[in-house]
Amino acid sequence: MADHAPVPTRADYVTFRAIQTRWMDNDMYGHMNNVVHYSLFDTAVNGWLIDEGLLHPTTSDTFGLVVETGCKYHGEMGFPDVITAGLRVAHLGKSSVRFEVGLFRNDEDIASANGFFIHVYVDRASHRPVTIADARRAAFEGLLMGGK
Repeated sequence: MADHAPVPTRADYVTFRAIQTRWMDNDMYGHMNNVVHYSLFDTAVNGWLIDEGLLHPTTSDTFGLVVETGCKYHGEMGFPDVITAGLRVAHLGKSSVRFEVGLFRNDEDIASANGFFIHVYVDRASHRPVTIADARRAAFEGLLMGGK
């Protein structure tokens, strides 16, 4: 069944991160290869977590494991575009969070692609799910569209 949701705009996101494309991001067809979109999602989410002091990749006692992803493509991007990644939280559970990311080419207002990552927070040693810590939960609530 086709999803006929409108293409997201910048107004649909809470915070933004600029990411420079690289020469190697283009494929033989002259546009960004689809696998790069997922890398940009990961860079946007994890960069935000690190900047907010919510993740240290090698030492945090808990961290989010990606358990599901998805992407919809709406327009081409490629080097030397600067991509602005819009970030929001669509769902916050006990141990999981659904981040949604819109990728905007240069100064365009309509997303060239949008997608999501679902993270389940786990203990570093056991990789078993844990309750999202209060500081993370508060930060994630700040990314919820429309507030808590």
